Amino acid sequence: MECQSHLFELPESHHYINCSFLSPLLKSVEQAGINGILSKRYPWEVTPHHFFDDSNTLRALFAKLVNAKQDDIAIMPAVSYGLATAAKNIDLAKGHEIIIAGEQFPSNVYVWKRFCEQHDCTLKIVDPPNGFDQRGQQWNTRIAEAITEDTLVVALGNVHWADGTLFDLQQIGELARNHEAYLIIDGTQSVGALPFDVQQVQPDALICAGYKWLMGPYAMTLAYFGPRLQNGVPLEEGWITRKNSEDFSGLVDYEDQYQPGAQRFDMGERSNFVLVPMMIEALKQIIEWKPKEIQRYCKTLTSDLVKTLPNYGYQIEDADWRGHHMFGIRLPENLSIAKLQDKLDEREIHVSVRGSAVRIAPNVYNNDKDIAALLDTLQTIADN
Repeated sequence: MECQSHLFELPESHHYINCSFLSPLLKSVEQAGINGILSKRYPWEVTPHHFFDDSNTLRALFAKLVNAKQDDIAIMPAVSYGLATAAKNIDLAKGHEIIIAGEQFPSNVYVWKRFCEQHDCTLKIVDPPNGFDQRGQQWNTRIAEAITEDTLVVALGNVHWADGTLFDLQQIGELARNHEAYLIIDGTQSVGALPFDVQQVQPDALICAGYKWLMGPYAMTLAYFGPRLQNGVPLEEGWITRKNSEDFSGLVDYEDQYQPGAQRFDMGERSNFVLVPMMIEALKQIIEWKPKEIQRYCKTLTSDLVKTLPNYGYQIEDADWRGHHMFGIRLPENLSIAKLQDKLDEREIHVSVRGSAVRIAPNVYNNDKDIAALLDTLQTIADN
């Protein structure tokens, strides 16, 4: 794959290596949003099928991306909404402990804190080892060893949002299933740039915000729900999620049954005529690029950076236990994060500081000049 910057409107003077914060808009996604806004000029042109067709297209595209069925996919406004949906439909008889990773993203923590308070469960937080030697591997081992007969839920990201540590979801998922525990995955920081196959991982839920690695708009989230949750109760009772809702003339013939599969969990007004077309265009492009190729591009792009920085006292997780699209760089002990941030700002290099790591998150719009600027800055400040 070659650099895809021509498909974006990004000024050459800025080095945006921060897709894990917010992706830039593809030109095609931007245009889809504009067209969606303009479509409301003439509301008489909106017909019943518009409430269903694009939603089903979006569902099918995300299903293709994660190797699911169209009916397994729900359309939601945020990851917190999807996690709350999953938490509402868990069988409490399966156990009393919720396992999460240390310093996990708040949306995938607060929901389980509330759950534990309401249902007299225990929140078991598995922190990483203090040292850096084989850190990712040891952290995975700790999580695996924490799963017991009393485990009710294992709730993780595919990669840790702060530093890109990769969690072995196939092994963890198998252990969870052996104990009849639920596996709930926040895929926001991986799906779109890292291959994910629900048939291999077999999560009970996979929930992904659209505005990062899926390159879609804000306030659009896509979720896969597995067989154990698909007969659950939604957070809200929308008209469009009920059987026969396509027949507008019969909407007052109230229907007890839902639309098939995970559609029952869709948010109200899911047919958003601006955001849905934008998300469709974004997923079309992601599928054309292929997450495997995106991952390979990012690995090649950052290879010199990863090879060189340890010589200056920086620490980077072993490649087997992190993503190539997103990873943390831990600074030498004598280097101030505030001082580094000033230097990055001077050169218009955009990265994020999360916890104890500087988070590097390239994508296909980045090129060698972006990485060279970052490497030069990190080398210079380490020497001084």
